[in-house]
Amino acid sequence: MFEIRTCAETASTNDDALALLADPQSAAGVVLVADYQSAGRGRKARAWVAPPRSSLLATAILPRRVPRDALWAVTFWTALAVADGIEAATGVRVELQWPNDLLIEGRKCCGILCIARVATDGAWVGCGTGINVTRPADDAALEALAAIAPPPAFLSDRAPNVERGALLAAVLAAYERRLDEFTDAPGIARAWERRAGLFGTPYRLQLDDGTAPFDAIAKALDPGGALIVESGGIERRIALADARVLRD
Repeated sequence: MFEIRTCAETASTNDDALALLADPQSAAGVVLVADYQSAGRGRKARAWVAPPRSSLLATAILPRRVPRDALWAVTFWTALAVADGIEAATGVRVELQWPNDLLIEGRKCCGILCIARVATDGAWVGCGTGINVTRPADDAALEALAAIAPPPAFLSDRAPNVERGALLAAVLAAYERRLDEFTDAPGIARAWERRAGLFGTPYRLQLDDGTAPFDAIAKALDPGGALIVESGGIERRIALADARVLRD
């Protein structure tokens, strides 16, 4: 169902996938994997820092169209599948954090940024993921990572024998197993809420409009993927924000 294409270096697997989606029928099921990205990025075009061969940097173009009304759920679906794949390959259980992060004890081990080419009959989707796999031994690489807040987590800290190839196979197997879930986008949201233990979780939120951060208690995802929270006795719907789960 998936065709894996690897390269030593590219600017961005997401950009490469978007170019392939000019011809979506031939791109369906293609998985682009790079040892290094020179211009990898996350939300709000932030740079994604990953020393060569330390991370699983991949964009998987799903083999089927996603219904247009389920497009908002793709990131949550991807998070669930990647969490399944990580646990299957390593035994490490990761935490989910809205909107698009996977964590180990509050440290980010995976970011997700999905792309889509929308048509009248649905959308062709590329699920872009950067999973920190092997902690680099190089001092310069570690110094660059030290500037990231919060500091990154690596799967090798918990599973020393983890291999990128085995991890990729487990993630793709989870994608394949979950493909039918796009017929029920609200069900994806409910599954993500349960896996994240969302209800009652305290978050600190920094809205994209630049206003001061505030603390809130998460309640649910709304249809569309916004985070429903309660802050100061007022219920709010947060569509776009930097978010961090508050921990003791």
